[in-house]
Amino acid sequence: MTIAPERPRSAATEETGTRLMDLADAAAQAMPGSTVEVLGGQLIVTPGPDGPHGESLTALMEPLMAAKLHRGETRVIQNLGLWLPTGDDDHAVPDLAVVDADYREHEVRYKCYDPAPFRLIVEITSSNWREDLDRKPRAYAEAGVPGYVIGDRQHERVIVYSDPHDGTYRTRSDYKPGETVTLPAVLGIEVTLAAGALLIS
Repeated sequence: MTIAPERPRSAATEETGTRLMDLADAAAQAMPGSTVEVLGGQLIVTPGPDGPHGESLTALMEPLMAAKLHRGETRVIQNLGLWLPTGDDDHAVPDLAVVDADYREHEVRYKCYDPAPFRLIVEITSSNWREDLDRKPRAYAEAGVPGYVIGDRQHERVIVYSDPHDGTYRTRSDYKPGETVTLPAVLGIEVTLAAGALLIS
């Protein structure tokens, strides 16, 4: 579901003094299990993911844990919100992120964090897959997130973005089932996995 005001704060929002983030918080409480985000001033509510979506995340976490990325300087966390520079209330809640260990020092409000500690973001597509493919690459690049990986289950491909510059990623690699995905070097250690592991449906 997408609720699209003419600007980041609609006329009704201005009159009542209620921020779009407050509406997002209310939507999250009214629809448990859903992911609520604000992208480009639009309130985006995505129903809870299916089981295969969770399987893909687990398959990804295995090599990340094996690489010891959940200790020392980094942490591997699911559903960690980050603020985006694309609008006053814009924020996303990616499926999984690799962040600096001191990420708690970067909390802004509404349990969302400044993008500075985010090294890698991963999204496994579900019902709102167009957001993952179209809006989020631009938003994450503008936020300066070094790496973005999409398990695009709708088109049976894994997309790996890296090297953000001026609101776009300068490097993109696509992988098909049967190929080996190499995650961005920003992790500081080589991490690979089968593309099909991120495309379980």
